[in-house]
Amino acid sequence: MSNTRSKRQSGQFVAPGDPIGVIEEFTPGQGTYVDQGIIHANVSGRTLLDLKNKTVTVFPFVPGARVPRVGSIVTGQVMSLQNKTAVIRVFKIGKEYLSGVFSGLLYISDVSRSYIDTIGDACKPGDIIRAKVISLKNRTYHLSTADKDLGILHGYCSQCGQALERRRYRTSCPQCGRIEKRRTAPDYGQANF
Repeated sequence: MSNTRSKRQSGQFVAPGDPIGVIEEFTPGQGTYVDQGIIHANVSGRTLLDLKNKTVTVFPFVPGARVPRVGSIVTGQVMSLQNKTAVIRVFKIGKEYLSGVFSGLLYISDVSRSYIDTIGDACKPGDIIRAKVISLKNRTYHLSTADKDLGILHGYCSQCGQALERRRYRTSCPQCGRIEKRRTAPDYGQANF
């Protein structure tokens, strides 16, 4: 990163991934993320360098554009399962739907406070899931469903594709009768998407 005067002014255009400072000089603000000590833009927009408070923020060009932050509760769809990881396509932050999508990873160790044998015991591709963003490493949102209000909101039978119904601690398919394991949220089956 150059120390030229032009790099120290607010209002510079940045795109996602552009370096805009280092953590030794600035505290990262909204619209930024940190990778190996370098603060990068997380959205396309203009920078605001607050030299008095030593913070750097990126204001998005799209008004109201939102990105998940650590601690955000997000809703998404399970796209695929890989070994001990589920890939989630995030489409909602809190109660607001996004105009774009973000990808997140749910590791088996972050699914539940109790032991889970495989990631497939918690979710399957196509399921709608509520999770919490627990970290942002290497430009990837890392998610967790370990809190009591998090988990699968809607699950689908891996045999016939029918929406699963919750029966006590398991889910079952009303069409083919298959019983499947899921890490369900307390309000499973109540929300519409």
